[in-house]
Amino acid sequence: MRFTITRENLMQGLSAVAGSIPTRTTLPVLANILLEAEDGAVRLSGTDLDTAVSIRIAAEVAEPGAITAPAKKLQEIARELPGSVEVSTQGDTITIASGRSRFRLNGLPRDEFPAFPRVDFEEKWRITGQEIAQLISHVSFAASTEETRPILNGVLWQLGEREMRMVATNGHRLAKMTLPIEGDAHVPAGDLIVHPKALGQVQKLFGPEASVEVARSENHLGFRSDSVQVFTRLIEGPYPNYEQVIPKDNDKTMVAEKAALNSAVRRMAIVASDQTHRIRMSLGGAMMKFSVQTPDLGEATEELPVEYDGDPLEIGFNAQYLLELLRYMPTDEVKMSFKAPERAATMEPVGNEDTPDYLCLVMPLRLLS
Repeated sequence: MRFTITRENLMQGLSAVAGSIPTRTTLPVLANILLEAEDGAVRLSGTDLDTAVSIRIAAEVAEPGAITAPAKKLQEIARELPGSVEVSTQGDTITIASGRSRFRLNGLPRDEFPAFPRVDFEEKWRITGQEIAQLISHVSFAASTEETRPILNGVLWQLGEREMRMVATNGHRLAKMTLPIEGDAHVPAGDLIVHPKALGQVQKLFGPEASVEVARSENHLGFRSDSVQVFTRLIEGPYPNYEQVIPKDNDKTMVAEKAALNSAVRRMAIVASDQTHRIRMSLGGAMMKFSVQTPDLGEATEELPVEYDGDPLEIGFNAQYLLELLRYMPTDEVKMSFKAPERAATMEPVGNEDTPDYLCLVMPLRLLS
C-alpha cells in the first residue's frame, strides 16, 4: 500500500475516528485504526465493538491496500508533521514520511480487524444532519451514567408516522424532544434504544446540511452519508414508561428570564453541599427567593423577579440538574411548573410557534427544616 495525503486531510480523518477507539482494551487490534487505500481515497475505520466509525478522505493512491496502525501514535505523529504525508507499507510495517521526517510503526494485518455490523440500507430512512443533531444535543445529556439500570444508559428514539422523539433520563431528571417528520418520508415506526456515545459520534461527524441515511438490523443501527458511516449496537430491553412520571396536573407556573435564572442558580451552587447540591426556591408573588444553608460552610440568598401563578411554594432542587436543563433550553425565557414540594417539576421553553416541542423534568430534593 502506498498513498500521499495532505496533513489536514489525515488529521481530519484521524480525529473523526478517534472517538470510536477504546482507551483500554484487551484486544490489541482495537487500539488500531484500519487504513484502506482505494481509488482516489483512503478509508479510516475504528471500533470498540459497540460503536464503529468509518470515514473516506481524499488521497493520491499509488498502490491500493489495507493495514491497521496504532491509533494514538499515528495521531500524535500526524499532529507534528510539517506538510504533505506519504504512507507506505512493507509487510506489517508502516512508513510515514513528511519533509525530512520519517517514522516506522508496527501494524497489524487487516484480517485481525473486526468486521463492521451488517445493516441493510435497502430499507432506509433519511434525516438531515441538523435534525438529528438537534435531537441528540437536547436529550442525550440526560441519560444515566450509572450501571445499576443499564437500560437508562441509553437514549430512547421513538419513530412514528408523523413525528420522531428522543427521550433520556437517569431517574432524577428527564429530557424529551419531539420533531415532526416532513414530507412523505417513510420512517418505520418503532422504538430504538441507542447509546449516547454513538449518538455523540453521529452529532460530531454529520454536518447540518448532510442528508443522513439511517437503517437498522435486529441488533444494530447504521448512519451513513457519502463519506461517513457510523454503526452502533442497540441496547436491548423495554424502556421505562416515561409518560407515567411526567406530571399532567402541575398547577403552579413560573416564567423567568433564562439568563438571570441561570446566573442566580450558579451563584447559589457555590455554597451548596458538594454531596447534594441542594438549593431552596421560595415562590409566591413577583419575587422568587433562593436560599442555601450548608453546615460547616455558610449560607447564601438571592431574589429574582419572576411571573408566578399559584399558591406559595417552597421546594428544593439539585442546582447542577437545574443548570444542566437551563443550558439546553433554546429560548430566552423558560417556564417551570410545580405541584408540591415532593412532586416532579417540569421546565419548558417559552417562545413562538417555531419553538421546538421540548420538555425537561427534574425531581425535587427533600428540604431540611
